[in-house]
Amino acid sequence: MSYKFKSRARLSVLLTFIRVLHMTSTSRRDAFKALLLGAVSTQIVTATAADAKAHTKPAPNLGPKPAPKPAKGIEGQRQADLGNGTYLNPIISGDHPDPTVLKDGDDYYMTFSSCFSYPGVIIWHSRDLVNWVPVGPALTKPIGTVWAMDLVKHNGRYFIYIPAGNTIFVIHAGDIRGPWSDPADLKIQGCIDPGHAVGEDGKRYLFFNGVRRIGLTDDGLATVGAVEQVYNPWHYPEDWVVEMFAPEGPKIFRRGDWFYLVAAVGGTSGPPTSHMVTVARSHSIHGPWLDCPDNPIVHTKSEDEPWWSRGHATIFEGPDFEGSGGDWWTIYHAYENGFRTLGRQALLEPIEWTKDGWPKAKGGTLSQPLAKPAKGQAGPSGFARSDDFAASRFGTQWSFFNPGPDEMKRARFEDKALVLGAKDVGLADSSPLTFIIGDRSYEAEITLDIGDGAQAGICLFYSERMFCGIGFSHAQMFTYNYGQEHSWMRQDMAARSVRLRVTNNANIVTFHYQRDGGAWVKHPWQMEVSGYHHNVFGGFVSLKFGVYCIGKGEAKLRDFVYRGEVA
Repeated sequence: MSYKFKSRARLSVLLTFIRVLHMTSTSRRDAFKALLLGAVSTQIVTATAADAKAHTKPAPNLGPKPAPKPAKGIEGQRQADLGNGTYLNPIISGDHPDPTVLKDGDDYYMTFSSCFSYPGVIIWHSRDLVNWVPVGPALTKPIGTVWAMDLVKHNGRYFIYIPAGNTIFVIHAGDIRGPWSDPADLKIQGCIDPGHAVGEDGKRYLFFNGVRRIGLTDDGLATVGAVEQVYNPWHYPEDWVVEMFAPEGPKIFRRGDWFYLVAAVGGTSGPPTSHMVTVARSHSIHGPWLDCPDNPIVHTKSEDEPWWSRGHATIFEGPDFEGSGGDWWTIYHAYENGFRTLGRQALLEPIEWTKDGWPKAKGGTLSQPLAKPAKGQAGPSGFARSDDFAASRFGTQWSFFNPGPDEMKRARFEDKALVLGAKDVGLADSSPLTFIIGDRSYEAEITLDIGDGAQAGICLFYSERMFCGIGFSHAQMFTYNYGQEHSWMRQDMAARSVRLRVTNNANIVTFHYQRDGGAWVKHPWQMEVSGYHHNVFGGFVSLKFGVYCIGKGEAKLRDFVYRGEVA
């Protein structure tokens, strides 16, 4: 069989050989190795087509599977349900931390820490665990920063135990959709992450971070006794890279003759390998508790995984449940690799039971699609963020950041517009109107009619410590970045009605503006926001879209349009 080099390849090899002759001995030896490798890899032409066909083989696929793409739902928002019997996490994208899940017949309800946002404690509903829609807010009265809660049903009534303001509150309702009671202070100091449980004797308890416990009255609205330590949580090896021990989020469920205690250790942020899910069990609600021999059952082991700091789980029966050997699942939160700005997102993973009665997570790193619950009833997923302001979406979508007691008085609806009263403070302390973003790339735009004495604009708001945005008064344009206004970028320009657009393309942010119906203008400062997250600024929140109004007077918000996952 005869071969010949293509003429250009032969010339390239010859020139490289000449250059090698002028090198030092060591460099020349390495270069000759490279030259030989290059010669071997040089494209060769066979004498006959038959020989070429005989020697042509497909290249082996030795690399990792390519990352799957999420489905696109309403407005291009990413959607977990892939439409083929599988799903790809997250099941609810964006900042939905510390999930607490209630199975109520064929229905599932879930809520999350709402932190500084009011109205808060948004309840979500699903019948297949993959497709979720918001029901509405359960908490409208500001009581402080809301952390990890527990949503339960007992004797036909719904309860949510809420840590806020260095105490534990409870609200309750006869219908999951409300109305909910005013918050009642249980006066439990120094505890967070309540987990409700009913013992073998029918008595009610709350477990807390630690893991500690206190008794409850039969109606669940007052405490009995004092807080006591009931279990020393499982501890990871000392050489593991975590944030801190921080045992938290105890959730109790019963299966067969066992009570199971699910908890989180390792810290909810910090290194990617920090958070994890642990399990213990006991025949009695009073212990002793036996640690699972396979702890942790969920854990991010490498920063190369798609989800970081996986933890704070609830384990529960799935829609396929047919007894103790049936269908079980867990929902927990995690940060998305490369997108901490989106906050802690809600993930779903199947559970199987070992022969000796321990739960085992089956989803691996969650890098690939997983089979949906086979018997779940699919429903709608998410909701449109675009808003014509014909009706209130407070709580379901919009909320004030860290509001005062009378913050809602700033807002009123009229003629398909939301009128937002100004606060005589800077943007940092203005309690902007915000909503949670779940897409890695997106575009949003809104029209603002600016009243006399007001400055109004749009922003990407993490907290009072960090935000970026642009705004207008009747006479000037203002620019914000790194959590402050940059007065050197002020521009004199008249504007009474502006349409503003923000495009966030994988953490690269571009603003555009249109004054009084004129042409679109690109703002000269493109901003990079990948560091706008908890590991840098604390707060355990996410980077949200926001509208602000400061100074005097008011601004009228009209025609908000959202498009998700834009390129």
